Amino acid sequence: MKIGIIGVGHIGKTLALKLSAAGYEVEVANSRGPESIGADVLATGAKAVTVQQAVSAKDAVILSIPLNRLPEIAPLLAGVSDETVVIDTSNYYPMRDNKIDSIEAGQVESLWVQEQLGRPVAKAWNAIGSDSFARKGKPADSPDRIAIPIAADRETDRKVTMALVDNTGFDAYDAGSLEDSWRQQPGAPSYCTDLTLQELPAAIAAAEKARLPKRRDLAVAAFQERLGDATTNPDAEYGVRLSRALFM
Repeated sequence: MKIGIIGVGHIGKTLALKLSAAGYEVEVANSRGPESIGADVLATGAKAVTVQQAVSAKDAVILSIPLNRLPEIAPLLAGVSDETVVIDTSNYYPMRDNKIDSIEAGQVESLWVQEQLGRPVAKAWNAIGSDSFARKGKPADSPDRIAIPIAADRETDRKVTMALVDNTGFDAYDAGSLEDSWRQQPGAPSYCTDLTLQELPAAIAAAEKARLPKRRDLAVAAFQERLGDATTNPDAEYGVRLSRALFM
């Protein structure tokens, strides 16, 4: 299976390492060109390419860039086959992405992304902290394996995404349609709380949409106070502890 990954930040790098190690043919790209991608990203076999090459002739394309930059990718995806599974890992943080009026008014983040890209997408790997994602993957059937919610409207997108999540070391939980994917957005009980497959359904069901933005912003303020800025990612222990305290 051929996979293209655009973005080699915290999540994109780990995706490249884990999916290559799992035996997928992975190509990675960023906006600065293949020569800027470090050897650490390619350590398990991924290949650095241009963004055009990363979306060409792929079975799946994973977008792991800030949400406000996703509209830039739309022209690249215009010629991509409808059969290609496109997976978005992003989250909306207004202090980073600038305020997006429709999302501020309540539009589901994934539906905004799908609207910008002009094609179906799946949502995955957005609801786990980068440190947990890098360090806490476990083999299938491990009793305390962390689960990751995924959302999609097309059955093919759902099946492919769930298989990829499993092969990154986490249980995949079918959280439903993109319309319902707000239940895995920042501020929700399922967001960065490292729950198992047995625990996650209750957290998904307990989400209250109106409360998400305030909880999200409280978490950002707490991270900024502890870490000194709003962009540095916390370690898993602190991040999970804070997320559980604020979101659950």
